[in-house]
Amino acid sequence: MDPTSVEVQHIAKMIDHSLLRPELTVDDMLAGCALAAHYNVASACVKPSHVSRAVKELSGTGVLVGTVVGFPHGASTTSAKVAEAAEALENGAAELDMVLNIGYLRGGDDTAVADDIHDVVRTAGGKALVKIIFENTYLTDDEKIRACRLSASAGAAYVKTSTGFASGGATLEDVRLMRAHVPAHMKVKAAGGVRTLGRLLEMVEAGAERFGATATATILDAAQRSAT
Repeated sequence: MDPTSVEVQHIAKMIDHSLLRPELTVDDMLAGCALAAHYNVASACVKPSHVSRAVKELSGTGVLVGTVVGFPHGASTTSAKVAEAAEALENGAAELDMVLNIGYLRGGDDTAVADDIHDVVRTAGGKALVKIIFENTYLTDDEKIRACRLSASAGAAYVKTSTGFASGGATLEDVRLMRAHVPAHMKVKAAGGVRTLGRLLEMVEAGAERFGATATATILDAAQRSAT
């Protein structure tokens, strides 16, 4: 894809500016929200403890606030994930990125995986988009395909490649595989290692429609230069 043919704002609205590193302070998060607002991205994805403050900071900007559930390992109990999702919604989150139970998936307990996802989706109740994080670096292709099927059957809006905290992130092969195995109405989010405009555009061609990124300014400054 030729970056000069893509509107900068269209690219911006594909990005969830990630503010999830454990060492980030409230001031760091607020600076990240200001950056997200400046570039008018899709959302700022913040730690659960920062949701209320981020919602206040981004009010009126058109930038949504997202957060994470069961992050980063996916091993919380379902009731804990449900409680985390409910509190995030109460605090104003509009998007929830939930890590599925990786061990259950690898162990073949598809019912437990599906129930885990379903209960969080039901808790969201249409008030927030739910994106299911697979952490593909730990999974075989068969497990990724099963995760796609289970996420779709449980009513999730997106499937997502990675947390960005494991040893591997998004790959073109995984994005293509996920796009091929979810229904047309579902979307694919790539996260982990998407740090340049060129890489983002390659991922778009592979089927991704949303990106978790910390290199937001680098990507969008490059898009602006390409458009002028």
